[in-house]
Amino acid sequence: MANGSMSSNSGGEGEIRAQLVEADLVSCMVALPTQLFRSTGIPVCTWFFAKDKTAGKNGSVDRTGQVLFIDARNLGYMVDRAERALSDEDIAKIANTYHAWRGTSSAVEGGLIYDDESGFCYSATLAEVKAADYALTPGRYVGAADVEDDGEPIEEKIARLSKELFEHFEESERLAVAVREQLRRVS
Repeated sequence: MANGSMSSNSGGEGEIRAQLVEADLVSCMVALPTQLFRSTGIPVCTWFFAKDKTAGKNGSVDRTGQVLFIDARNLGYMVDRAERALSDEDIAKIANTYHAWRGTSSAVEGGLIYDDESGFCYSATLAEVKAADYALTPGRYVGAADVEDDGEPIEEKIARLSKELFEHFEESERLAVAVREQLRRVS
């Protein structure tokens, strides 16, 4: 389904989304990376629906009133300039996340336990989705991935990077002069 339908309110899409959410039919939304399909370069999102999110006979977790959001846009590798593919590990990460969230018997047997992961997955309540005007865009809920602190104070990092940038500017100007000189000799 096109990304616009996950947050757009045109053409009645917002009302349809609201009804799906309020009926607790949306189980999981997975945002996939760009270029997975040769016919389009835009990212796509898969919607998973469930009529019943209560705990099942297999011991699955009761997920009534919740929606799992997975942002897999950073997964995959380029097959060529036009097409991206998901590796077996990428597919397993997505599937295992869903199965751990639902608490399926295969997840339990595999020792998989669901936990929100910044930048990748988040289990939202229907109240959170409603507060976001029923937007179903995973990136809105999962947030940004945690960035590891490298220990360098921000003031020092800015000063260091600025110095490096100015050095690159000076080198660029020196090379531009050298190229112009060589072109004059050729002309």
